[in-house]
Amino acid sequence: MKLMEMAAKQYGIAALPDNPVPAMAYVPFQEEDAKIFSPDQGYALGTMYYALNKPFYGSKCGDADD
Repeated sequence: MKLMEMAAKQYGIAALPDNPVPAMAYVPFQEEDAKIFSPDQGYALGTMYYALNKPFYGSKCGDADD
């Protein structure tokens, strides 16, 4: 049995919502003198700009130390 089928059977939840809607992304323009990471750091983090570095911590909120 597939994982999605197991979740639906055990927890009564679907893999996807019944009526999904498209998302709209917003990425602000960066200033010419914006603070940036080194090329190695930027590659590892997925962005060169400090302002766009928004790590995902799963169920945690805020800082990695929370």
